[in-house]
Amino acid sequence: MKKLTTIATNELELAEAKEYVRSVYESVVRKDHHEPEFHQAVKEILDSLVPVFAKHPKYKKAGILETIVEPERIVSFRVPWVDDKGNVQVNRGYRVQFNSAIGPYKGGLRFHPSVNASIIKFLGFEQIFKNSLTGQPIGGGKGGSDFDPKGKSDLEIMRFTQSFMTELYKYIGPDVDVPAGDIGVGAREIGYMFGQYKRIRSGHEAGVLTGKGIVYGGSLTRKEATGYGCVYFVQEMLHGKGMSFKGRTVVVSGSGNVSIYAIEKAAVLGAKVVACSDSNGYIYDPEGINLDTVKRLKEVERARISDYVKAHPHAVYTPGCEGIWTIPCDIALPCATQNEIDEEAAKLLVRNGVKAVGEGANMPSTLEAIEVFLQGGVLFGPAKAANAGGVAVSALEMSQNSMRLSWTFEEVDAKLHNIMKNIYANSVEAADEYGYSGNLVVGANIAGFLRVAEAMLAQGVV
Repeated sequence: MKKLTTIATNELELAEAKEYVRSVYESVVRKDHHEPEFHQAVKEILDSLVPVFAKHPKYKKAGILETIVEPERIVSFRVPWVDDKGNVQVNRGYRVQFNSAIGPYKGGLRFHPSVNASIIKFLGFEQIFKNSLTGQPIGGGKGGSDFDPKGKSDLEIMRFTQSFMTELYKYIGPDVDVPAGDIGVGAREIGYMFGQYKRIRSGHEAGVLTGKGIVYGGSLTRKEATGYGCVYFVQEMLHGKGMSFKGRTVVVSGSGNVSIYAIEKAAVLGAKVVACSDSNGYIYDPEGINLDTVKRLKEVERARISDYVKAHPHAVYTPGCEGIWTIPCDIALPCATQNEIDEEAAKLLVRNGVKAVGEGANMPSTLEAIEVFLQGGVLFGPAKAANAGGVAVSALEMSQNSMRLSWTFEEVDAKLHNIMKNIYANSVEAADEYGYSGNLVVGANIAGFLRVAEAMLAQGVV
């Protein structure tokens, strides 16, 4: 009788927790009804937290959930700049400072025409939990602009980024908010912004930005970190099932930093990467992607991936990005952008025998696609865990800046590898403890949430 009573009590607690979480989500939708990407990110995380609120009612009493879905601060500003023809252009800039419970706000800047408040909020919300998972003392934030760097000259990029930083500098600092790069923001953009920040602040505050050049305070391995980290995380998933990258066929979407260095590390571990893409289309090379060519096109010439076939005529270029997931593979690494894998693409990957998916981009799989992978028995590494390597090494860059020293590539890479192992282990442990063994989506969400929630509890209503 006692056992039946306990089961009934647990079911009641779960039902109450589910209703509570649903009500918070509906409140978010009512307040921000025009922000679908933000709704998607909130729903994915909140649904995972039901067993936490059933087990720990103290979080509900303290209003942790209602607080954590509301940014501490949102800044929106105009960014006027002059193009090479002498015309004045105006873009919109954003910075969302979402949660500072465990450290200064930390998150990248994205320059892309799709950027709006919803996308920046979804990225900032995800960043809270991703940063928490790294074990580093960094909170969650994100920013960017609807400026499109594609096709712009270096001088136009410089004028825009200087104007952008002229407003952003008011809200950031080494112990306040530390931006980094993201889509459309690489070493060039970070350099121009850092120069403008120094000009305004009259000092070399190296820790105000990460992803800097090595010669002025950057960290070795930062460029490689997100791609390497994603592969390290997938490697842990595979090892858990007695598998490895060796001899596996891999498809990687995108051809930016994340994609390039995911390709590099997967190849080092014995895999054959047969496809990658950019915003115009994708290439399929059955002999294996030639990484030197991709690096030349993307890092030196800033060319399109279609030019790959000029050097490798046996490869096939296909306009449009969606078809990349029609290529059969053992391991899929979506490293391009949000929602690039929908339900149909996920079903096709499963039918073609995919064994593992590691999200190198932010939220590249829709909620429906994730369900397909989980139901299909695919090893699935969610973005907030699998692509946390970039921000982890950003935090290591901050540490080096604070100590006025620099570590070797091997030292940083070893620290990164260990961080990714710990993220995997903590996600597995949390999934097991809360009754979702094998579900790393739930495990990562819970593990990330608990650290932030405890910090928020300790600091009172802030």
